[in-house]
Amino acid sequence: MEVLRVAILDFCRRKKGKSFSPSEVIQQMFPEDWALFLDEIHSEMLLMHKEGQIHVTQNGKPLEPDENTQGSYKIVGRVKPK
Repeated sequence: MEVLRVAILDFCRRKKGKSFSPSEVIQQMFPEDWALFLDEIHSEMLLMHKEGQIHVTQNGKPLEPDENTQGSYKIVGRVKPK
């Protein structure tokens, strides 16, 4: 979903290298119903990670691009996007 991709990249720019949760992005977009969009933001985040546009960590460790586990993720923007 293009709007989620743009929102994630915008957060990356604003956070300037600091990690953030995908739920922070969705909570800003949909303050009332953010929980309804968690599956969509996770799917888009993992796709962008596989494409090399963002870094994703889980429990402080880098997530492998083909790894798809459940749990708490953090997003970190790339210094120079591909």
